Amino acid sequence: MPNLKSPREILLRIPTALVCAALVCGTLICEAALGLKAGSALAATGPSAAESAGSGVAPAAGNVDAARLEAADQEPQNWFTGGRDKDGTYYSPLKSIDAANVKQLGFAWSYDLGEPQRGQEATPLVIDGVMYTSGTWGYVYAVDAATGRELWRYDPKADYFMGRNPCCDLVNRGVAVWQGKVFVASVDGRLHALDAATGTKVWEADTIIDRKLPYSSTGAPQIAGNVVVIGNSGADMGHGAVRGYISAYDVKTGALKWRFFTVPPAVGQPYENPELAAADKTWDPHRKPEFKGGATAWDGFAYDAKLNLLYFGTANAAPYDLRQLGPKQLDSLYATCIIAVDATTGRMAWYYQETPHDSWDYDAVQKMVLADIVIDGTPRSVIMQASKNAFFYVLDRKTGQLLSARNFAFMNWATHVDMKTGRPVVTPQADWYGTAKNIYPSWFGAHTWNPMSYSPQTQLAYIPVIDVPTIWVDLLHNGSKVKYIEGFFTAQGIIPDDTYDSKDAARLFGPVPDEQAIKAMRHVKPVRELIRAWDPMRQKVVWEHETSSGIRGYDGGVMSTAGNLVFQGRGSGELWVYAADTGKVLKVLKTGSHIMAAPMTYAVGGVQYVAVQVGYGGTAITVGPIPPSSAALKYQNTNRIIAFKLGGGAVPTPPARAEPGFPKPPEQKATQAQIDAGEVTFIEQCTRCHQLGPSTTPDLRKLDAGLHAQFKDILLRGILAPAGMERFSDLLSEQDADNVRAYLIEQAWIGYRAQESAAAHK
Repeated sequence: MPNLKSPREILLRIPTALVCAALVCGTLICEAALGLKAGSALAATGPSAAESAGSGVAPAAGNVDAARLEAADQEPQNWFTGGRDKDGTYYSPLKSIDAANVKQLGFAWSYDLGEPQRGQEATPLVIDGVMYTSGTWGYVYAVDAATGRELWRYDPKADYFMGRNPCCDLVNRGVAVWQGKVFVASVDGRLHALDAATGTKVWEADTIIDRKLPYSSTGAPQIAGNVVVIGNSGADMGHGAVRGYISAYDVKTGALKWRFFTVPPAVGQPYENPELAAADKTWDPHRKPEFKGGATAWDGFAYDAKLNLLYFGTANAAPYDLRQLGPKQLDSLYATCIIAVDATTGRMAWYYQETPHDSWDYDAVQKMVLADIVIDGTPRSVIMQASKNAFFYVLDRKTGQLLSARNFAFMNWATHVDMKTGRPVVTPQADWYGTAKNIYPSWFGAHTWNPMSYSPQTQLAYIPVIDVPTIWVDLLHNGSKVKYIEGFFTAQGIIPDDTYDSKDAARLFGPVPDEQAIKAMRHVKPVRELIRAWDPMRQKVVWEHETSSGIRGYDGGVMSTAGNLVFQGRGSGELWVYAADTGKVLKVLKTGSHIMAAPMTYAVGGVQYVAVQVGYGGTAITVGPIPPSSAALKYQNTNRIIAFKLGGGAVPTPPARAEPGFPKPPEQKATQAQIDAGEVTFIEQCTRCHQLGPSTTPDLRKLDAGLHAQFKDILLRGILAPAGMERFSDLLSEQDADNVRAYLIEQAWIGYRAQESAAAHK
């Protein structure tokens, strides 16, 4: 048994039955195998990282600088940044593994992250034979890239009471490595700088300006010259959300150098940066101070060293129903924008707003790629993004000039982008105010945080496409019993997948489109995912494959290589390999683990490896039980890194998932009115993290008698806050707690009777 170094590690050794008492949101682990482990037994032996790296003289750990990053293609064995290079391409020049021999690809080693068994969204970095990555809470790991042997790990000791704040699980999207330091943002909004050789903390900065608001951090830091930049999350949280901004810190000392706010302050308050004067004219002047505006920068940074411009995308305006701010239908700058700022001063160079007056959660934070391509016969230095709103944008990265915008996925919220004004032409179907509408793409977006890849070899972008709609419901004006949902404000976004029941939805939310009307909109299933090869110059699809259908599979990001290969993981637990030019399927590797993150590749000692970080969670926990196709439904959701090489064998699968049965529920003593009220409260406050079915968080129908006895202490008084179940006494009353428990008991009896009936008929 490994040494336990933190209270969280000790907590995670508590028997599962006790840990499963934690009820809401984000940070709870409820799997059969809990606890932190060192590197897996399969990786217990092997050469050190320094020996593997080559020359007999150990390189300085984390030795990355501007010159080295500029010449990254000359060191294809390394993966220097989240997207490998300065351009964020998720493309590697390595080609020892190619279309001719990829059939020989197999298991090399695995490393068990040993943390809460939740969503994994980071792509590891490899520098001089050492792999650096992050996991939930903001844990950081350094392992020998040739063997998976652990070198060190870092516990950020994140604030347990931040458990309610992340909208979409305890995910972390990666680290930055620069000049001997590893940078990570922990979920509670602290930026940590670690010594790359030892994992010892060098400095720490609190990036949150108001800890009374539901801020969190889930994105990877971005190095931009002499500063490290980080944004935050929270544009979907609370009744008024948070106010977006990015912060830049000196890479050596951690001193704050500048801060850029993305939306104006409350009416009458001074502007922190001069660009906010123009933004203020695009927000209703009568808005209440509790509405903070949103537009957080939670992912999607890029940097051009030659221009010294830092690029970042901003999230949705908040709340989704902007009528609550006032009657004026204005653009709400700088929400849903790509913004370029001077990395030295923090002053804005340009902006481009993708979705003015956003009412559909169309964040513009998807990862961006820098490239030099030909547009209309002219070579241009561009920045490219496959946006949530379904348009593929190509902008001049010096000026922000819009060069092209064509939809890469089906949409009905807009017809096209007017190239003269740069504005989308919105359709009547997009107006969900008052009447529920089925709108493509969904609030997931046609593309979200999962990275796309751009290959300069094929000049194609490979996009993980989410071809999914949302039935947007106006909770205040549609006859809904539910008037507010945490994470959605006064709206509801229903995914009409194969489980969609329009009658049951109407019971809770008022009139909604029925199944027949949904299917009539398309000649394909309403809900599916694809991988698409997109030509950004000709603005067209070159090839595609459907990766899931009927129910969203939460498939992964993409990586391409000079070996004419494209790699993507799927929720079904397989790593798929395609020919980059034609899309031909070349190899399918079964892992037994749900894959959401983008793969990467590197070489040590002349051997090329492919690696991917695996684990189910993220946004998936907010919308329903684990999908039937997910590997996490069949196997334990063991968070790990899996590495592959030519000549390897089969990947060891995790132990089988053992879904607990229903214990006999307590007697139901509540009235039907109390049960109905409990259902509404459960939907409003609990469903962002808890589903009635298999998930990464507990199925609350299956609480035993002891946990029922402690229900109020857990829900209202936070006795399990260290497990992420923060108290809800600020939002829920004693009667609310009784009602929620009554609803869960009612649902428990339904499940228990079905279980007993099935057993009797065996």
